[in-house]
Amino acid sequence: MKLTAPLAALGRAVLALVAAIGRVSIFTANTLSHIVRGPFYVRELLGSIIQIGYFSLPVVGLTAFFTGGALALQIFAGGARFNAEAVVPQIVAIGMVRELGPVLVGLMIAARVTSSVAAEIATMKVTEQIDALVTLSTNPTKYLTVPRVVAATLVMPILVGVGDIIGVFGGYLVSTQRLGFNASAYLQNTVDFLEFTDISSSLLKGAVFGFIAALMGCYYGMNSARGAQGVGQATKAAVVAAAVLILAANFVLTEVFFSA
Repeated sequence: MKLTAPLAALGRAVLALVAAIGRVSIFTANTLSHIVRGPFYVRELLGSIIQIGYFSLPVVGLTAFFTGGALALQIFAGGARFNAEAVVPQIVAIGMVRELGPVLVGLMIAARVTSSVAAEIATMKVTEQIDALVTLSTNPTKYLTVPRVVAATLVMPILVGVGDIIGVFGGYLVSTQRLGFNASAYLQNTVDFLEFTDISSSLLKGAVFGFIAALMGCYYGMNSARGAQGVGQATKAAVVAAAVLILAANFVLTEVFFSA
């Protein structure tokens, strides 16, 4: 009996993981099916675009700016060991656009938006507002989930683009004001080094990360337990799941775009 106990515990964990993946997959398929079918709640969609997109600009801008500046300092310090300080513009550009920009923006959105969405929907479930929607013949998935998922998917590429630009600008400002780089030469090196694939992959990553962030917030909000403790647990689980899935999706997308 003692020998089989660890195997039984492992089996339960695996079965729980498979069941969780199944529930998330069904929720995702249900959400996607409602996106292409009416009715469409345009007012909810516009409100979600403002909440997710416009109000996220300050945190995205500050995060990207300081990350770009710190990246320039680190690359300069590391490059100095090999007399390769001149690569700072190129590495800052490719590092921000390909990886740091979309990933950091995705994680900021997971921290800000996923937690907010999960807490909001979980509170609506606790206070029986979702049951009231069903009583009024309103589909909760179509009214609550679809607008948020669509809004996040649409605005995230814009946020990522803004974050990329501000991050590169942060590196430019530190490099020209602190490290002695020529301003025009820095900008020219940045423009010459970036390719269309770098920019398009960054924006596509943003759309995928936005979809994941909003979907996890809605999923855990809809499936939260009753009571204040259930709201807190749903919020925590939503942020953790969104962050892990964003990092996993980043690896997969990077492999698809740049494996060659």
